[in-house]
Amino acid sequence: MFGVGLIPMELSLGPLAPEHLSEFVVGLVLAIIVAVGVQKIAVPKFEKMYNERAEEIEGGINRAQVIKQEAEETKRRYQEQLASSREEAAVLRDQAREQAEKIIEDARRRAEEEAARIRHAAELQLANERTQAYEELRSDIGRLAIELSERVLGETLADSQTASRTVSRFLAELDTQPSRVAPDYVPDGLAGASGAGSS
Repeated sequence: MFGVGLIPMELSLGPLAPEHLSEFVVGLVLAIIVAVGVQKIAVPKFEKMYNERAEEIEGGINRAQVIKQEAEETKRRYQEQLASSREEAAVLRDQAREQAEKIIEDARRRAEEEAARIRHAAELQLANERTQAYEELRSDIGRLAIELSERVLGETLADSQTASRTVSRFLAELDTQPSRVAPDYVPDGLAGASGAGSS
């Protein structure tokens, strides 16, 4: 035998079994109202909260991605700047090396030029001193030759041209003679005297 709502009466639901049809209807209506209320009120609020939370999570993820991209961009710029700094340092090092080599080369060139100038000046001074000494020696030798001629002749060589010619010939013969060999020299006065004596 079936009871209200096609529920078998033999089925024992205990205290949950409705005694009247109105209780069942009221319970069904209340269940529908609760379901509709949950669907209209609780579910939208839950969905809204869920969407907000999802948006916050997505926003956090997006911000994290943006921060990550910015960090990667900063890292890339830093690496580029570091590479550029290394290249600039290498260029500056090469330039400094080239400048140092140029400075050393200029200093060496100036030192060589200064040494050459000093050597040339010393050679000039030495040549001047040698020329001066030679002229003084010629003068002394000429004076001694005249004195020797005067002593040999026993008279003074008053003629300056004769004396100069005698000295020049003596020095010319002295230059052509090997060292430590007396020149074949006869003064003009002696040459005249010897010619007269031989005649």
